[in-house]
Amino acid sequence: MRSPAGCSDGGAAGRSIRPAEDGGSVEIIDQTQLPFRFVVRRLRTVADAAAAIRDMQVRGAPLIGATAAFGMAFAMRDDPSDANLAAAAKSLSATRPTGVNLRWAVDGMRASLQPLPPDDRAAAAWKRAAEICEEDAEICSAIGDHGLPLIRGAWEAKGRRVNVLTHCNAGRLATVEWGTALAPVYKAHEAGIPVHVWVDETRPRNQGGRLTAWELARRGVPHTVVVDNAGGHLMQNGMVDLCVTGADRVTAAGDVCNKIGTYLKALAARDNGVPFHVAVPGPTIDWTMNDGVTNMPIEERGAEEVSTMTGLTADGRVATVEIVPEDSPVANHAFDVTPARLVTGLISERGICAASKEGLRGLYPEMFAEPARPVGDAS
Repeated sequence: MRSPAGCSDGGAAGRSIRPAEDGGSVEIIDQTQLPFRFVVRRLRTVADAAAAIRDMQVRGAPLIGATAAFGMAFAMRDDPSDANLAAAAKSLSATRPTGVNLRWAVDGMRASLQPLPPDDRAAAAWKRAAEICEEDAEICSAIGDHGLPLIRGAWEAKGRRVNVLTHCNAGRLATVEWGTALAPVYKAHEAGIPVHVWVDETRPRNQGGRLTAWELARRGVPHTVVVDNAGGHLMQNGMVDLCVTGADRVTAAGDVCNKIGTYLKALAARDNGVPFHVAVPGPTIDWTMNDGVTNMPIEERGAEEVSTMTGLTADGRVATVEIVPEDSPVANHAFDVTPARLVTGLISERGICAASKEGLRGLYPEMFAEPARPVGDAS
């Protein structure tokens, strides 16, 4: 166990993925080991990258995209042929079906590499993967800047500590740096604004209790872990000032796909008049999809994520135990869709907008521009 280069604090700051000193591999934090062990793993091949994504050593839509980009770079280093470019894209794209950043990164890498001579592809792929990481860090920092006024405004209006409820992990561990939903919280904390986070444990993988709480503790941000079903009670009793979650995919109409249970938080927020915002980087928006409620591909993961839990025993061992009767069937839908009508606003790197096609058009007009027609085309 050790901290990655530049993370002498055991991961409280720095980046979740970064090139290693050998210049040909990358280091990641193995998130399946947190919070009990801080383990850094090195990825060297496209198979390593695919396994890290599939096995959730890395997770969170932006970080998955960055990892896939380096996977494409590994593939081009080992074999820059057209056949291997196609094979790497297919292998990486098949690892996780829901998060749109994966497809965005793989398709973008392939499109930029395909026209190049094979001898030029390895260097170009590594350069582009590094650029994707830099862009993600800048995007998430900007999301924090745009979301900060929401927390500042609540503080100024109420004259007390601001209570933010979040779901799953949309912090630095889900991205290259800063995070999405937690970026405004970190910016507020650094600005001296008193902020407290209600952390949903987020079953079945407990990514709130394991990862979000771990992050916040190491950044010194006050927080409290609660069971997933406590959110409605907290809102009903005036203990939540705003909800902020991340997203794995947002449609062009503003529907939000995120970790299972997000929809229920949005319903409770609407019933109790609590603002419900979603932090979403541009690459997480699926411009090809309009109706997320009926068309979103929802990943169904293994039953063992529901039927078992892993924890630290009294004698310091990490153990996994069964919590469901052996003869009981288990379903594990990993995500749900929150309709745009329940979302107060989307926080992106370009600002805050309504969760609607019109709102997104105001921030990303180029994505709604009509393609130019050829001269003389009267169709």
